[in-house]
Amino acid sequence: MKFVDEAIIKVHAGDGGNGCVSFRREKFIPFGGPNGGDGGSGGSVWLVADEGLNTLIDFRHQRSFKAQRGENGMGSDMYGKGGEDTFIRVPIGTVVTNVDTDEVIGDLTQHGQRLLVAEGGKGGLGNIHFKSSVNRAPRKSTSGTPGDVRELKLELKLLADVGLLGFPNAGKSTFIRAVSAATPRVADYPFTTLHPNLGVVSLGTDQSFVIADIPGLIEGAAEGAGLGIQFLRHVSRTRLLLHLVDIAPIDGTDPVEQVRAIEQELSKFDPELLDRPRWLVLNKADVLPEDERQAVAREIVRQLDWQAPWFLVSAIARENTLPVCQQVQRFFESQRQAREERTDMQPGDVRLRGEP
Repeated sequence: MKFVDEAIIKVHAGDGGNGCVSFRREKFIPFGGPNGGDGGSGGSVWLVADEGLNTLIDFRHQRSFKAQRGENGMGSDMYGKGGEDTFIRVPIGTVVTNVDTDEVIGDLTQHGQRLLVAEGGKGGLGNIHFKSSVNRAPRKSTSGTPGDVRELKLELKLLADVGLLGFPNAGKSTFIRAVSAATPRVADYPFTTLHPNLGVVSLGTDQSFVIADIPGLIEGAAEGAGLGIQFLRHVSRTRLLLHLVDIAPIDGTDPVEQVRAIEQELSKFDPELLDRPRWLVLNKADVLPEDERQAVAREIVRQLDWQAPWFLVSAIARENTLPVCQQVQRFFESQRQAREERTDMQPGDVRLRGEP
């Protein structure tokens, strides 16, 4: 299925029903008085996060959604029926923006989470509300108010624990194939990956995390070059970034310059991404003689002045890919323990970490 991560739709909430002007006319009741009921409220439009969806491709076929109008009020004190709400299913991770105001309305991050995007109109008042001691036969009612009409931009940001960064042909798709059951397309030319792929890395009971293969970035991606601008947004949700680098590119480019180029694109797109935990994975070690691999890797690390963890792997041969995943799992477990410790700490509690 083709991956679609952006769509524009129009939502129209239902209008409220009109109030009714009516009088009670029955035999032997000469002064029955007003009995016109209120109109029903219009239906609203909701977005609902559904874990069964993973793209926005359905909105290529249907772009307009309308909720039901409220019924008009009737005589005999009968109120109009309210219009039914319309529920639109979207993938988890969808960010909703008002096109007219460029305001972010909401972010759906959990299964079943609902977001009201267009509220239905209120029903009009019937003439029963306008009777008084000086106006016993009011011929006045109000119309229902119109429902909200909005044009919305839906933007899907993948929910993954780990994001793979790197230039085209750095071996990201091969890496995710090696560590998970995902089967992205692999070929010996750039931009083989045209849409993000998700894979689940399982290391044992209750030890798993989701990894995302982001299409290759190039210099100028933040300004729209290549495919990067379409998918840089997915990096923003990840908790850890693995920066894959071809240790010996066949075109002779410098791996150090490739790392710095990606860092510049991350900074242009969102400076906070540079503060995200990011580890260096030097890939394609198999193309170098065994006695040269470590020396080349250490030289790259030295030139980058890299302080975070780094690894030397061969994704295609599945060499050292397991230690990378184990280290990632330990990283997430330490984060979880730190959160639990902060939760357990009470106001005024000055325990040191590690104390019972």
